[in-house]
Formats: sequence, structure tokens, C-alpha cells
Amino acid sequence: MSIYLTLKWTHILSSVLLVGTGFGSAYYMFFANRTRNVNAQAVVSRLVVRADWWFTTPTAIIQPATGLAMAYLTGLPLSTPWLASSIALFVVAGTCWLPVVWLQIRMAAMAQDAAQAGTELPDVYWRYARWWEWLGYPAFAAMLGVFYLMVVKPAL
Repeated sequence: MSIYLTLKWTHILSSVLLVGTGFGSAYYMFFANRTRNVNAQAVVSRLVVRADWWFTTPTAIIQPATGLAMAYLTGLPLSTPWLASSIALFVVAGTCWLPVVWLQIRMAAMAQDAAQAGTELPDVYWRYARWWEWLGYPAFAAMLGVFYLMVVKPAL
């Protein structure tokens, strides 16, 4: 397999892992929070943080590395409208994701503490949960936009 096809395969696989893990984690955390079951929230939030470290973080690095390498190999300028738009949307998603990581870590710690103490979650947990959710919407929309641009490559 050529270097380009290896990069392309890695790029596609990592994009699926990135968006799939993000959506799956968000799904479980969103619904675990709706149960208001502190034990469930403690387990799910801990696993969401773990999934971010194991899957999201590496793929968030692999995505731009492979994408830029493919652009270089094909001589595609980064100013190409669909590519520049993809990069901008990826930056938007990352800008939302970084605070989400911090929020998830804090929420997991609060949920673990509350579960061990047999208490309810503090109000700050719910404030963080709202921020976590609202940052997730534009991040996910941006990644859907990146997928669209990556596949269709429209002449913008």
C-alpha cells in the first residue's frame, strides 16, 4: 500500500474513532446525568474521561497530522476552500473540546466523591454539566461539517 493510501486509511479510521467516541461518550454522559443516579454518573463520567484519553486525544492528533500530510503529498494548498474550512471547523471543535475535557475530569471527581459519601451532587456539578452539554453541540456540528467537507470536497 502506498504512503498516501496508508495515510488516507489512518485518517478515515481515526475520524470514525474521534467522532464515534465523542458521540458515544456524550450519549452515555447525557443520559446518565438525566437519571440523577450518582453511582451511574460516577461510573459513566469516569469512563468518559478514560475514553477521551484513550481514543479522542490520540485521534485529535492523528487527524490533522494525516490530513496535512495528504495535502502535502498531493500538492493541495491549505488555502483550498474546502480544506481551509475543514481546518477552521476542526479548530472550532477543538476549542470546544478542551474545556469539555476539564469539565469532565471535574465532574467525574465530584460524582466519585458524592457516590462514595452517599450524597447528592453539588450544584457546581450541574452548572458544569450544562456547560459540558452546550459546548458539545457546536463541537459535534463542527465535526459533522468536517466529515461533509472531507467526503464531498465542494467548490466553495
